[in-house]
Amino acid sequence: MRIGHLSQYFEIVVAKTLRSVEVDQTKSNQHEYNGTRELKRLIRTTEDRKFNCRYIWLGEENESLTADGEVKWYNARINKPNRSPEYRLYFKNNEVTQKAKEGDIMFVARKTNDTLLIIISPSTSTAANQLYWLFNLTPPEGNLFTLSDIYSSKDRSIDFSARFILEEIGVEIDEPEDELINRLIAKFSGNLPSTTEFSHYARQTLPIAVDLREDPDHALLQFMNWEEKLFKRIEKNNIADRLRQGFMIEGQDPDVDGFINYSLSIQNRRKARAGSAFEEHIKYIFDALNISFSRGKKTENKSKPDFLFPDVKYYHTATFPSELLTMLGAKTSLKDRWRQVLSEATRITHKHLLTLEPGISEDQTKEMRSQKLQLVVPQEIHQTFTSNQRSELLTLKDFVNMILRKQVKSSELGYTL
Repeated sequence: MRIGHLSQYFEIVVAKTLRSVEVDQTKSNQHEYNGTRELKRLIRTTEDRKFNCRYIWLGEENESLTADGEVKWYNARINKPNRSPEYRLYFKNNEVTQKAKEGDIMFVARKTNDTLLIIISPSTSTAANQLYWLFNLTPPEGNLFTLSDIYSSKDRSIDFSARFILEEIGVEIDEPEDELINRLIAKFSGNLPSTTEFSHYARQTLPIAVDLREDPDHALLQFMNWEEKLFKRIEKNNIADRLRQGFMIEGQDPDVDGFINYSLSIQNRRKARAGSAFEEHIKYIFDALNISFSRGKKTENKSKPDFLFPDVKYYHTATFPSELLTMLGAKTSLKDRWRQVLSEATRITHKHLLTLEPGISEDQTKEMRSQKLQLVVPQEIHQTFTSNQRSELLTLKDFVNMILRKQVKSSELGYTL
C-alpha cells in the first residue's frame, strides 16, 4: 500500500462480460459467478467466506444505483470428496443486479478494508471506459476475466483523473493532515465564503507556481485541486461538528429525515461549488491572458452561454462576422448535460465545451462530433481517452490560441475589443 496511490484503496480488480445465464432470470436462477482462476486470486482462500459488498450500477447517462449486501465464496463440491473443488461466488438479487443485462461489464474489486465492490455498467459506457483506465484493465474477451493486481504492478498515483473517477464510485480520498491547509482555513472560522471569494483565495495561496500563458491546462487543474482540498477540510470540520450534535430529538425517535436532508445538502453543495469554482478559475485565466469575453450573457430567448467571445454586443451585431464568434460551455462533468449547450448561441454553428471529465466513451464523442460540438479537455486528462479520440480533442492552450487569433482578426477589421 502506498499513500496517495490506488493501492491505498484497492488490492486486486477483475472484470468480465456478463452472460445471459448470469443476468436473465427467465433463463436461470443462477445467482453466482464461477470461481475462475482470476476470482480465486482476488478471494485468496479455499475456505467458505462471506464478504460485505457494495454494488453500484452506472448507466449510460446520469443513471446510478447503489445497494449494500453480502456475497459468499464457497465450494459447490464440498460434499463430493472424490471430485476436484468447484468454487463459486454467490450473491443475492438486488436493485443493481436486476439492472444488469447480457453484455454489460462487471468489475469486482477487493478493497484494502477487506470488502468487495461490484460495479456493473454497459460495455460502451463512459463509466466502463473510466474504470478500464483507472484499474489498468484491458476489456475482457468472451467469457474470460481480466485481472489487475494493484499491489504488484498496476498501481498508479491518484492524479486529477483518478480522483474524479474514484469519487464517482463513492471512494472518499483520504487527505493527510496538512498544517498549511489548517492554517489557511483558520481565517474562515468554519464559515464558507462565496465561491468567488474562496476561488480567489485558493489561487492566492496555491503553494506552487503556475505559468498561465505557457500551460493554462496545468494551471486550471492546480487551481481546482487546491481549492477542493481547502474546501473539503472546512467541510470535514463542519460535518464533524454537526455529527457531534447528533440527529436525536429529545423524547422522540431519531430525526431520520433530518439526517437524509443534511446528507443530500452536502452532496448538492459539493456539486454546485465545484461548477462555480470551475467557471471562476476559467474566467481568471482568460482575464490574465487579455482575452475579451462575456460571461453568462443572454443570446436568444433564455440562453446564456457560460462564455461568449469576443463580446455579447458583437454577437448581437449583425454585421460582425459569425466565424469570429465563439462560445464555450464549461461543465466539470458531462453525463447527458452536454446537450444543453447545443441550443445556445444559434449564430455559432460549431460550439466548444470545456470539461474535466476523463475517459468519455467513443459513442458519446462521436455523437458530439455529429452535433458539431468540439471538446476542450486539459492536457493531463487526454491520457484517459483512446488514441483516436485524443487526435480530435483540444487542450485549453489550443483553445486560448484560437481565441487570440480571432481577436487579432477582429481588431484588423476595425472592431474594438
